[in-house]
Amino acid sequence: MNDRFIVEGGHRLSGEITPQGAKNEALQVICATLLTEDEVRISNIPEILDIMNLIGLLEGMGVSVTRHARGDFSFRADHIDTAYIESDEFVRKCASLRGSVMLAGPILARFGKTWFPKPGGDRIGRRRVDTHIQGFANLGASHTYDSARKAFLLDTGKGLKGSYMLLDEASVTGTANILMAAVLAEGDTIIYNAACEPYVQQLCRMLKKMGAKIDGVGSNLLRITGVGSLRGAEHRVLPDMLEVGSFIGMAAMNRSSITIKDVSYENLGIIPESFRRIGVNLEQRGDDIFIPEQESYIIDSFMDGSIMTIADAPWPGLTPDLLSVLLVVATQCRGSVLIHQKMFESRLFFVDRLIEMGAQIILCDPHRAVVIGHDHRFQLHAGKILSPDIRAGIALLIAAMSARGTSIIENIAQIDRGYENIDLRLNALGAHIRRDGE
Repeated sequence: MNDRFIVEGGHRLSGEITPQGAKNEALQVICATLLTEDEVRISNIPEILDIMNLIGLLEGMGVSVTRHARGDFSFRADHIDTAYIESDEFVRKCASLRGSVMLAGPILARFGKTWFPKPGGDRIGRRRVDTHIQGFANLGASHTYDSARKAFLLDTGKGLKGSYMLLDEASVTGTANILMAAVLAEGDTIIYNAACEPYVQQLCRMLKKMGAKIDGVGSNLLRITGVGSLRGAEHRVLPDMLEVGSFIGMAAMNRSSITIKDVSYENLGIIPESFRRIGVNLEQRGDDIFIPEQESYIIDSFMDGSIMTIADAPWPGLTPDLLSVLLVVATQCRGSVLIHQKMFESRLFFVDRLIEMGAQIILCDPHRAVVIGHDHRFQLHAGKILSPDIRAGIALLIAAMSARGTSIIENIAQIDRGYENIDLRLNALGAHIRRDGE
């Protein structure tokens, strides 16, 4: 069955909403449970498609998983089926799930050998795995490519040994993967140009609770002293900053007033300021964000009067996952803004669908788009839309919620991969979204 959303646009939102746990953090810390035979309990896990597929993959490997309550799981990896993790089926399942790339580090560290297939997930352009493979090589693992399996076979031989490495890019998943391998490697490892996103910091904190020795948490220079084994621990996943940003965008696009609860404001980085740059007023109230109703949103300019540019960058810069939301909100602001997507070459192609809905956007090239805001003088009109990936999917849902008429959004499995029960939660704020199975 291919579900779709039927979205009746033009309804203003009101009330309170709480973000789910962070998908990107959950993928990392769930993979890290493979590093010990002891029980690891993790709470605030979002029960979304990508996460549940990863948990299912771990169960297939022999991990004992207990669900205590919604979002609250225990993992015990004391009876891993090593024959299964060398099988064609395992490699095939990993290849279809982007988050599975972070299984390689823990499996390599504990069992000395693993397959590393080219990752699946969003169709947003080429995603390199060089950082991961080179990092494992720096720790002493050999790698050979199997063209039949379309996967690398990694083998530690006599075991992993710590080393100094300068990463070619500040890859979040690459840093997490290398870090998880290094905590059980012999000797000291230094990772320079490490990603330092809050989710990597959270992974470090959980690993330290498990007995790992890590210095430099929160910086781009991590020092790891390997230990012989890790123990169990308890951990709570942060709120999802991408949901927080999406909800800010929904409020602005619909000229609505809402409160976003328990956002972990100190871990949002530049996200609130990025929305302020396109005219969205928002207030921090304790650990909540209040977005007041506005009739007009005025895009800022640089101090010399030049057009505002919003671009993604490694943390503490703006996450690329929110550029799609900022772009769609800008279509109804007053003024112009250049959106520069640096990290993925195909993520802006969804703007064609917004143009069909009446947005004024000039796609300069695969990385840059100029948005000329309507200032709500012209309402977007409904359309039949296909969701190409998670973040473009939520941006197109935001557009449909503000559009004149009823839109149909196909391929919503992409949205479900990243947002839990999003239709029910938004309907509680006043949206009119119906899930329809063809």
